[in-house]
Amino acid sequence: MHRFLVSAAHKSSGKTTLSLGLAAALRSRGLAVQTFKKGPDYIDPIWLGLAAGRPCRNLDFYLQPYAEILDGFVRHAAAADAALVEGNKGLYDGLDLAGSNSNAALAELLGLPVVLVLDARGMTRGIAPLILGYQAFDRNIRIAGVILNRLGGKRHEAKLRAVIEHYTDVPVLGAVLENPSLAIVERHLGLMPAFEAAAAEARIAVIAGIVSEQVDIDRLLEATATDKPLKPAIVAAAPSALPPVRIGIARDRAFGFYYADDLDALAQAGAKLVPFSPVADARLPEVDALFLGGGFPECFMRELEANTSMRESVKNAIEAGLPAYAECGGLMYLARSLAWRSERREMAGVLPADVVMHEKPVGRGYVRLTPTDAHPWVPAGAHPDEIPAHEFHYSSLENLAPDTRFAYEVKRGHGADGAHDGIVHKNLLASYTHLRSAGNCNWAARFVGFARDKMAARPNP
Repeated sequence: MHRFLVSAAHKSSGKTTLSLGLAAALRSRGLAVQTFKKGPDYIDPIWLGLAAGRPCRNLDFYLQPYAEILDGFVRHAAAADAALVEGNKGLYDGLDLAGSNSNAALAELLGLPVVLVLDARGMTRGIAPLILGYQAFDRNIRIAGVILNRLGGKRHEAKLRAVIEHYTDVPVLGAVLENPSLAIVERHLGLMPAFEAAAAEARIAVIAGIVSEQVDIDRLLEATATDKPLKPAIVAAAPSALPPVRIGIARDRAFGFYYADDLDALAQAGAKLVPFSPVADARLPEVDALFLGGGFPECFMRELEANTSMRESVKNAIEAGLPAYAECGGLMYLARSLAWRSERREMAGVLPADVVMHEKPVGRGYVRLTPTDAHPWVPAGAHPDEIPAHEFHYSSLENLAPDTRFAYEVKRGHGADGAHDGIVHKNLLASYTHLRSAGNCNWAARFVGFARDKMAARPNP
C-alpha cells in the first residue's frame, strides 16, 4: 500500500492541482486510489473524487473526534492501493499555538509521510533553509519528498535540484513547470465545482498527463510505500431494517455540496436518496422528505426562476408539511428572491426573506451552535449543549420576518443574522450553517427519524 499527505508551505502553492494529477496518474496505473481532504470543503473533494473514481472523504479536527478521524481514514483507505490526503493551508498552520489541528497533526495522527509542494517561483538557494526548517520544526513529521511547482524552466529546475541535493537529504519527487494548462477556473468560493464543469474529466486528464511527465511517480510510490495493515477500530452499525424513507436530494449544476459520509449516514439511517434537479425537472418526485444542499444558485438564478413549475412544486410540498432540510444554497433557493450584480430573480418563496449577494464573505469558517426548543428534529431537553459546524456564504438575508423562529443560537460565526441560524417553517429547517453527521451531531439519523415520524402520522389515502 501507499499512503501519504500532500501539503505545502502556504496556501495557493498548487497542491490541489497536483493532488488531482497524482490521484489520476496513480489511478491510470491500475491502482485503486482513495482520496481524502482535510477540513471543511466541498469543491476540492468533488474534483478529487472525479480524479480517483470514488468519493473523496473529509477529515476535520473541529467537527470530528480523533477516534472518528482515524477510523474514517482506516475504513476507506483499507479498500484502496493508494491513499492520498490533501491538506489545507500550510503544513504547520492551525487554529491554535500548538498546531493541534494542523496538517502536521493529521499526518502524525494517521502515521503518514508528507509530500511537500513548494511554490518555487523566484527561489534558488533560499529553498534549502525552507526545507531544513520544515524538517527541524517537528521531528515527528517525515517529509518523504518535495515537489517543486511553478518553475521558470529547466535551468531553474537544475539550480533548485543542485541546492536541495547539496544541503538536504530530502528527495525531489518532481519539478513542475509553470503551465496555464494546469489552471482550474476559480470563482468566489474557490475552485469551480466539477459538477458544473462539463469538461471536468478532460481537464483532469490534461493535469494528470503533465504531472505524470514531471513527477517521478515510481519514486513517489517508493517513498510512500508501507506494509502496515489497516483495521477499522469502530464496528459499523447495521443499516436500518425499517422501510426506507424516500428523500429527494437536489443534485444538478446549481446544487451539489454534500459530504460523502453524510450521504452514507442518511442511507445507514434508512434513507433512499432520490436525485432531482431544481434547474431542469418540472416537479418534485414522489418523496417523503427533501434535502437541498449548498451550491451556486446565484449562477443559475435565471434558470431557477424560469422553472416556475418546480418552484411551485417545492413550495406547495413544504407548505403541506413535507419535512425538508436546506443548507446555504438550498436556503437561498427557498427564499422569496435572490439578488446578485444588479439583477433580482424570484425564488421558491417559502422563507420570509430576500437574499442579497455581496462581494466579500458574510460568514466564513467554523461555527458553534446551541439548539433551541424550536428545533424540529430534537425534542426539548434532548439536544447537545453545542454543535460544531461551518459556514461559507457571500450572501445575507434581508426583510426577514420579525416573528421568524430559529433552531439555533450562534455562539461562534454569523449564521442568518449574526446571532441565530436555522429558520424553522412548518417542517422545514433552513440554515446557512453546514452540518456534518459526526461526533455529537448525528443530524442524518435525526432527520430521517423525523421524516419517518411524519410519514407515520400522515392519514392513509
